[in-house]
Amino acid sequence: MFIKPSGMPYYRFLRLLHEACLFDWYLEVGCRSGESFAPVRSKTVAVDPFFRAEINIIGKKPALHVFQATSDDFFASGFLARNGIRLGLAFLDGMHLVEFLLRDFMNTEAAMAPGGVILLHDCVPYGMGMTTRDLSRLPKGAWTGDVWKLIPILQRWRPDLRLTVLDCRSTGLVCVSGLDPQSRVLADNYDQIVAEFSAVDLEAFGVQRFFASFQMVSARAERQAGFPLFRPASVEGLALEPVPVTP
Repeated sequence: MFIKPSGMPYYRFLRLLHEACLFDWYLEVGCRSGESFAPVRSKTVAVDPFFRAEINIIGKKPALHVFQATSDDFFASGFLARNGIRLGLAFLDGMHLVEFLLRDFMNTEAAMAPGGVILLHDCVPYGMGMTTRDLSRLPKGAWTGDVWKLIPILQRWRPDLRLTVLDCRSTGLVCVSGLDPQSRVLADNYDQIVAEFSAVDLEAFGVQRFFASFQMVSARAERQAGFPLFRPASVEGLALEPVPVTP
C-alpha cells in the first residue's frame, strides 16, 4: 500500500528553511525556473541543463553561480574543488533515474562541509505509474522515476548515514546527514549497485517492504523545532542586504 506524503509542500519547507538558516554554500541540481532557490540567502551554485528563470533569482545572495549544464558535466568541471567550496546544504532534484541521482549524491557528498545535509527529492512515490523509467511514456502528472531506490541503496551500502524522510507534499524530501566526504563505498561499487537496482521496479521490490523501511517525519514539526537537522551546517552572521547605489 502506497503512503502519500501529505505534509507541508516542499517548496514552502525550503523557503522557510532558507529564511531561518544561512549556509556558507548551497548547491541545487535541477532548478529550471529557479523558484526553489530564489529565496536562498546563502552563496549559491545552481545547475540545470535548461533554465527558464523569469523571476529574480539573485535576491539577497552574496554570490550566485549558474551552470546551464548537466550535473555530470558540472561535477566533471571541478568547479567546486577548484574554488575551495564546501557545501553546507544541497538539494538534488535532477534527472529522475537512479543512476543519475546516485552519481549526483556521490559527487555532492565529496564536496560537503562538516555537518552538511543533502536533500533528495521525489523519493517517495504514491503510485506505480509515476515510477516508470520509460522516458517515452511519462505520466501526465507527477513523475518520480525510480529514484526511490536511493533509500534502500543508502540503507544497505551506507548504514553510517542518517536518513530522515520528511512528509513534504507531494513526493517526500529525504534529508541525508552524517555525511563522509572521504567515503569511496558508493563510487567503488557503483557498477554493481546500478546493475542490481536498475532493472528492479517497485512492484517487484515490494511496495509494503519499501514503506516499512522508514517512517515519515513531520516537516512542520521540524520547522517548529527550529530546523535542528540543519543547524549543524548553518553559519552565524547576517544575510546580505543589497543597497542600491544609483538612482
